[in-house]
Amino acid sequence: MLDDLPPDLPRLETLRTWHAMWLDRIDTKLGRVREQEEQQARAAQERAARAPDWIVELGIGQGSPPIEVHRGDCHAAGKRRRTATRDDARRLLADGVRACTHCQPDVELHMLE
Repeated sequence: MLDDLPPDLPRLETLRTWHAMWLDRIDTKLGRVREQEEQQARAAQERAARAPDWIVELGIGQGSPPIEVHRGDCHAAGKRRRTATRDDARRLLADGVRACTHCQPDVELHMLE
């Protein structure tokens, strides 16, 4: 058996105190990280619960023309966007606005050529 610990009581007690201190720090950090993850999960659920069915990503410039159609929960949608109804999304796709390659709204809307 490997016995690399000191043989005397004072040093053993010092090591025990030091490790107890570290375990307390680790437990505190674990608690904070778990709470952050729970908050992030709750926030994601709230976002998903209130996500629109369809999103139109808008371009830059005069009138901010629509450039891409996304499902409401698509992670690839840009920051410049507006919500759209199902009919709006279908009309935009029919008019030639690009469908997102990640969430594939054209498949879900049965708009394939």
